Amino acid sequence: MTSTPNPARAERTRAEGPGARSLLAVVLAAGKGTRMRSDLPKVLHPLAGRPMIGHVLAAVAEAGATRIAVVTEPGRADVAAAVEAAAPGAAVFPQAERLGTAHAVLAARPALEAGADDVVVAFGDTPLVTAATLARLRAPLAEGAAVAVLAFEAADPTGYGRVLVEDGRVAAIREEKDASPAERRVTLSNAGLMALSGGLALDLLSRIRDANAAGEYYLTDAVGLAVADGHRVAVVEVAEAEAQGINDRVQLSLAEATLQAALRRRAMLAGATLIAPETVFLSHDTVLGRDVVVEPHVVFGPGVTVGDGCTIHAFSHLEQARLAAGVQVGPYARLRPGAVLETGARIGNFVEVKNAAIGAGAKVNHLSYVGDAEVGARANLGAGTITCNYDGVNKHRTVIGAGAFVGSNSALVAPVTIGAGAFVGSGSVVTDDVPPDALALGRGRQVNKPGWAKPTRR
Repeated sequence: MTSTPNPARAERTRAEGPGARSLLAVVLAAGKGTRMRSDLPKVLHPLAGRPMIGHVLAAVAEAGATRIAVVTEPGRADVAAAVEAAAPGAAVFPQAERLGTAHAVLAARPALEAGADDVVVAFGDTPLVTAATLARLRAPLAEGAAVAVLAFEAADPTGYGRVLVEDGRVAAIREEKDASPAERRVTLSNAGLMALSGGLALDLLSRIRDANAAGEYYLTDAVGLAVADGHRVAVVEVAEAEAQGINDRVQLSLAEATLQAALRRRAMLAGATLIAPETVFLSHDTVLGRDVVVEPHVVFGPGVTVGDGCTIHAFSHLEQARLAAGVQVGPYARLRPGAVLETGARIGNFVEVKNAAIGAGAKVNHLSYVGDAEVGARANLGAGTITCNYDGVNKHRTVIGAGAFVGSNSALVAPVTIGAGAFVGSGSVVTDDVPPDALALGRGRQVNKPGWAKPTRR
């Protein structure tokens, strides 16, 4: 039985636009991804520091999804955990059998039955589709279309379903194995994503049959059913690069390259200088302030914020770190999670900082490890300074006061406090607190043996 649109409701939604309409996003993520040759589910492989399904969930949320349903392989607690992390409250539905894309969408039947003005079907392995594109995809529904399909002009359409247009209207989507020779010459290709009127979606999906070469229930058959019922089907075109899906690690690398190019461009247009952009790798959430300079071969992991006027020198690696204005890092420096660098701090070559706050104007210039520590403003840690924060069982903190000076090749055995303005002599092993403005020497006395060397060399 065919559903009949409500003219009054259609007129209201046309006036309000898609932003006023409720949206159910159904994300299909049950594929095993065997071509990835991996124990990790395909949708959990990372792009720019985030699982690819995280990109999809972020896009549908930004596009206005009021509810999200994710269809997964049964028993995949790791995928469910990633979904919860990226989209708290999203419903997860297992797909026990893989009988095609329409069958996969119907695995989320309870979400469809709950109703929504619009339904968008997205794929967990098509992570480059943007929120803006998803908004364009659903927009025709507010204008009375029953279905809208996302399509692109393929340089080589081999393997893709073809979007068949007659007299300016979408007539059908034909999978390549079911297409005639003439249809295979069509270059307008199906990107997979689809928007359906919420009032028609369940009816259309329930009437799809498996009468095709693969014996599967194709989501694309919703187009032919809608056309046969007299409904309008719209097509929304997108660039081929944005629509690319990921089935193996070669395609994963191509998607990473596409995403990195976009992230670099965004950073530079926002006021950062990337001296050799193609060598800099950004995370999806990297924030670079104005007049930041990033030298070649720098890697930003997730959770990094860099303030205005900072310089990140070559071959440095940063992850979950926060840098205030005017900070300098590297070359060859590593900032690990929890590193916080205040205004004007300096982290030099071969320095590692983890879970530590480096105060304004403080310097750690050479060959040092600072972990689980607090370094006060204008303190200076000499080359080879090590905070010994781990006793084999527990981590302990080191506190270094403002203006303190720690001489080269010193080991600070935590828990320990170096008072403000204190000095630690070079080569010291410090195991007790040092009072403010005191000098601490924690090394054995030098003993010289006159004439010892010459006879030893005989």
